[in-house]
Amino acid sequence: MSFKMHSGDLIPLIGFGTYMVDGFKQTKEVLDNALSVGYRLFDTAKMYGNETEIGRALKELLPKHKLTRRDIFITTKLLPSDHGKIAYAAIEESLSKLDCEYLDLYLIHWPGSAAKLRAESWRQMVKAKNDGLVRNIGVSNYTVRHLEEILNSPEGVLPAVNQIEWHPYYHPYEVLEFCKKHGILVQAYMPLGSGSKTLLNDPHVAKIAERIGKTRAQVILKWSVQQGVGVIPKAATKSHMEDNIKLDFTLSDEDMNTLCNLKKRTKYDWDPESLP
Repeated sequence: MSFKMHSGDLIPLIGFGTYMVDGFKQTKEVLDNALSVGYRLFDTAKMYGNETEIGRALKELLPKHKLTRRDIFITTKLLPSDHGKIAYAAIEESLSKLDCEYLDLYLIHWPGSAAKLRAESWRQMVKAKNDGLVRNIGVSNYTVRHLEEILNSPEGVLPAVNQIEWHPYYHPYEVLEFCKKHGILVQAYMPLGSGSKTLLNDPHVAKIAERIGKTRAQVILKWSVQQGVGVIPKAATKSHMEDNIKLDFTLSDEDMNTLCNLKKRTKYDWDPESLP
């Protein structure tokens, strides 16, 4: 399952999130398991503080798995304090830490800055794309209002991706509809909800999972993917990694509607709605 971006590149709809993956030993072990299971998209950010470890681990692991750089997809993100003209240098820094010639996808991690700084960050990212440092550029945590700024910008380059919090407890359909209209992939971070496992323990999720013989995580992730939303779940164990990538089933319309209309509404992470 993949999505064709404006550049013609294909981005897998199921990727692997590396938030809180820390230290070279753990990073190498986690990525080794992820590669063996079949993950090819790896999502990081300067904020996560693990770009160097990921770059080093992939250099060692790709030959082991008979893969090359072209076989994998690497995403990283702009640190919020790097908005503005220094965004280009931030991209170069991430490239150096990840030890690769190009990035498959580079995102503005957070729109929490003045509109002029956001616009300058986007200009620098377009320049980096034109210079071959980055194959695709996009955003994260952008509302429709923030996306419209880019659509109206003089660069004329649309984001390939808008990565947002998205799960059955929080799903801003106005953002999804806007992105689909403009050919922008919505990619879900925290697709299973928070570490508290409240969503995983929701009785409606549990009932569906038991009835169709799938894990609760598989049901939640499939709910997103079946709507054309990419997912980047984290998993600590290889067995969970295997479950999370096995989404070759279909949820019924009734089950989809049930998950779309859970009464609980909870946003666990950053909320960009109040930003200028």
